[in-house]
Amino acid sequence: MSSGIVQEEQPFAIAWRTIDGLKIRYATNGSGGEKVVLFSPWPESIFAFAPVWGGLTKQFEVLAIDLPGFGRSEARDDLFAPQKMGEFIAKAIDAFGFASVHAVGLDVGAPSVLFAALARPELFRSLIVGAGASTFPLVVEGALKSMIEAEALPPLNAVEVVGKFLGSIRGYAVPRFVRDDYLASYEGDRLTRSVALVRAYPNDLAALAPRLASIELPVAIVVGRNDPYGLARDAALLRERLPHARLDVLEAGHCVWEERAPEFESIVTQWVTGGFRR
Repeated sequence: MSSGIVQEEQPFAIAWRTIDGLKIRYATNGSGGEKVVLFSPWPESIFAFAPVWGGLTKQFEVLAIDLPGFGRSEARDDLFAPQKMGEFIAKAIDAFGFASVHAVGLDVGAPSVLFAALARPELFRSLIVGAGASTFPLVVEGALKSMIEAEALPPLNAVEVVGKFLGSIRGYAVPRFVRDDYLASYEGDRLTRSVALVRAYPNDLAALAPRLASIELPVAIVVGRNDPYGLARDAALLRERLPHARLDVLEAGHCVWEERAPEFESIVTQWVTGGFRR
C-alpha cells in the first residue's frame, strides 16, 4: 500500500549554524508547544522528513538537523561513531537553547540518540528511535552487515549507492528535490567517509549494551517488519532491554518514515501528545 504522499515542493526553510566548530544544516518551524528534534537518517538527509514535515510542524515546534558528515553538514572524522555522535547531539540541543525535547533518531541516529540520553538525560522528554542497529551482539543483515564486517572498503560511488538505496524505498515516489539533495549530500568522498559510523558499531554497541537498562526515559521504537538489514529483530531486542519502551512494527521495509509516512506521523503525534507518559 502506498503512502499516497508526493511532496513536489521543498517544505523546508534551510539554515546553517556553527556547532562545535562545524557548519551544520538545519530547518525549523512549528506552532510552539512540545519540541521535536529530528536527526537525519543515512544515506539521506533532513529531506527524508518531507512527507511528515507539514503535519508535525502544525502541532509542534520542530527542529531537523543534519548530523555531522550526513546530509549537507560539515564532517569531522572523530564524530563517526555513535558515542561521539551522541555527545554532539547533546551539544546541538544546547546550541538551540532547547530542553525537554522529544528526540527522533532513525537509522544511524538511533544508537547516537541513546548515547546522548545516557550522557545528558535532562535534555530529553522522550526518545523515538528505530531502523538503526542498537543492540549487541549485533543483529544486522545484508549490505549493512557487509559494510560493518569488511576488512576494508573501496571508495563508494554516491550515484550508484544512493540510487540503489532510493530504488528500494517502496510506495514512495521520491521527489526530484529530495533525490538531488541526497546525491549532493554524499558526493565526492562524503559517502565513503560516513561509512565509518556504522563500522564503529561493534565497539560502541558493545559499550552501550550494559547501559541500556539504565535509560529511564520513555522510548518509542518504530521499525519496518521487512527491513532488509535485519533491524526488526534488533528493535524487538531493544524493546526487551529498555525499561520504559514500546515497539511499533509497520508493514514496510527500512524507510518507515517515507514508506509509511502517515502511520509514522501518527505514531510520533500520539506519542508526543501524551503517549510517552503511559
